[in-house]
Amino acid sequence: MKVKAIVMDEQEMDLTIRRIAHEILEKLRGAKGAVLIGIQRRGVYLSHRIRDVLKSSGYGELPCGELDITFYRDDLSLMADHPMVHSTSIPVDITGKDIVLVDDVLFTGRTVRAALDALMDMGRPRKVLLAVLIDRGHRELPIHPDIVGRVVPTSRDESIEVFVKELDGKDEIVIVAKE
Repeated sequence: MKVKAIVMDEQEMDLTIRRIAHEILEKLRGAKGAVLIGIQRRGVYLSHRIRDVLKSSGYGELPCGELDITFYRDDLSLMADHPMVHSTSIPVDITGKDIVLVDDVLFTGRTVRAALDALMDMGRPRKVLLAVLIDRGHRELPIHPDIVGRVVPTSRDESIEVFVKELDGKDEIVIVAKE
């Protein structure tokens, strides 16, 4: 992996996640009836951090779920014979709730489309907001985030790698050259 640039270090990630949490409150006019749902994998850890920021700010503990979209992907047939499947766990009925879908990087929009399909199979939310840490552009579908940590223009010859302590032992976001 050839790192071309560091987008965020640990401190910048923490500040950005805190800002995202407060933007969620602003967009929803509070946290009542909201459910945070992280898209597997790193979106799950980001949603937990957002939940912790909101709790420490006095908004109580929001329900926090995790969503695996593997079987909703439109490229499933192109994936390996045994795709990596992670857990889906939504602690409450999402019908009538304000859902905040959390992911690390928004690129083509296809992951979010799959996540929306998966959510609709579980119930009918009142509203769905999309919060992403990084928006790198190159959309292939009409998907736009409601809350963005940072917009990072990239070429198709680059990718964004997000590292979180819980999985990777460090918090960092970098641009890497595709090999």
